Amino acid sequence: MTRLTHTDDSGQARMVDVSSKDSSARVAIATGAIRMSATTLEAIRTNSLKKGDVLSVARVAGIMAAKKTSDTIPLCHPIALTDIQIEFTLDDSLPGVRVQTLARTIERTGVEMEALNAASVALLTIYDMAKALDRSMTIISIALLEKSGGVSGNWKRVEP
Repeated sequence: MTRLTHTDDSGQARMVDVSSKDSSARVAIATGAIRMSATTLEAIRTNSLKKGDVLSVARVAGIMAAKKTSDTIPLCHPIALTDIQIEFTLDDSLPGVRVQTLARTIERTGVEMEALNAASVALLTIYDMAKALDRSMTIISIALLEKSGGVSGNWKRVEP
């Protein structure tokens, strides 16, 4: 069985010591979506919500969240991001908005949490911006799609 790295020998939570690890290029990609009414999706598409441009604000919020991940996830290391990208796709079949985030760094630890945090906060921001129209929106399927770099190497989600 794999030993959890965020606990010590007595089971207490701890931050992992990465001081002996070499810095390497690391990338993580995450995804998620928010379901909403077709009317709300159309308001986002036409940029007609009173609060303003939903997707632009959500993109900036996601970027800010990625940069501040270690402030909200207790055992995450603060890392210097070299890139964070956030892409939205309006999906009539949900109906709703899909997000994909990419986080990149050259560090001693990975950027999975930064990519996931960016996706989560971007979707929460869409909810906040559009809740006056649709309080029944549902955030779904936040997941890591892939990561590369570091000792553990590359990993990619395989869907059945």
